[in-house]
Amino acid sequence: MFQLHCPHCRELRDEEEFSYAGEAYIARPAAPDTVDDAAWGDYLFMRRNTRGWFWEQWMHSSGCRKVFAVKRHTGSYAIAGSWTLAEGKEKFLAEEAAS
Repeated sequence: MFQLHCPHCRELRDEEEFSYAGEAYIARPAAPDTVDDAAWGDYLFMRRNTRGWFWEQWMHSSGCRKVFAVKRHTGSYAIAGSWTLAEGKEKFLAEEAAS
């Protein structure tokens, strides 16, 4: 078990108070009506699922019920931090631009 910091409640709480909400910052197709079935299926179901640092969304289901971003190492469960979705997206985009 690990603990997550909710940036909305500003509290460090046990993992069991949260619900995993999937990979963070997946780009939605700009014109969904024009996307073929294969591309739409990739958007809905294909995820990076990398070993290492990974941006995730979590919801504080037993608290404020808000969704936020977490950067977590999938091998060691180490957590680099947690942010509101807007704050996390700035960091995510900066990392993507640097790599």
